[in-house]
Amino acid sequence: MDEVRERIEAAWTDRRLLQDSATQEAVREVIEHLDKGRLRVASPQPGGQWKVHEWVKKAVVLYFPIQHMEAIEVGPFAFHDKIPLKKGYPEQGVRVVPHALARYGAFLEEGVILMPSYVNIGAWVGQGSMVDTWATVGSCAQIGRHVHLSGGVGIGGVLEPPQAAPTIIEDDCFIGSRSIIVEGVRVEREAVIGANVVLTQSTRIIDVTGDEPLVLRGRVPARSVVIPGSYTREFPAGSFQVASALIIGQRKASTDKKVSLNSALREFNVAV
Repeated sequence: MDEVRERIEAAWTDRRLLQDSATQEAVREVIEHLDKGRLRVASPQPGGQWKVHEWVKKAVVLYFPIQHMEAIEVGPFAFHDKIPLKKGYPEQGVRVVPHALARYGAFLEEGVILMPSYVNIGAWVGQGSMVDTWATVGSCAQIGRHVHLSGGVGIGGVLEPPQAAPTIIEDDCFIGSRSIIVEGVRVEREAVIGANVVLTQSTRIIDVTGDEPLVLRGRVPARSVVIPGSYTREFPAGSFQVASALIIGQRKASTDKKVSLNSALREFNVAV
């Protein structure tokens, strides 16, 4: 892929190269590799770290200007867009419930279940994961294996800047209904996120399990159980509550990885 990568990097610097057929072919080749799971925008590394492949993200961005608007008709439904819909679900072993949609360039491993939901280009969803009703997986987001994204969950997409890490949900996580996780926040393996938790890079993630609060940002540690919280902040107009997230404990080793959100929270006497 060295030659393909060189063409992508050159076109990123000089967009006039997008008029060249060889450059367009290189961009489309990257998207095809993403669609088939042969490339990823970000990949796990030894020691629990992640590597962002900036040039792959650049290819996703460059794909839009070389595409043309086309009509897409699926039965009685009509769409008008630059990006085709993903195909070949039976061969991939993926269950797709009407009206779920995934864009070409997203990869779904065998055993993924899409309830009526949306998966954007560049995203990667691991084996056995469920994207529940009205949940969305944003562009280039990385969803691990055996993850449950509950109803209405919003996983944000990140395309630019290219070096920015995408939003990452690691293996065996449970994300509660209506939670929003954006701006490249990373939720580490086996974490449980309660309903209505909002996580951005600026959100205070406060571990309240010790004698003193420990404030984190942009990362939920492995096996954490997280619920919505707030803290008082002073403004010129007075004191007001600002949303935060509270780590109230650790998922127990004895707890089944597929445990429901309700069961996990009841272990910590949290009403649901």
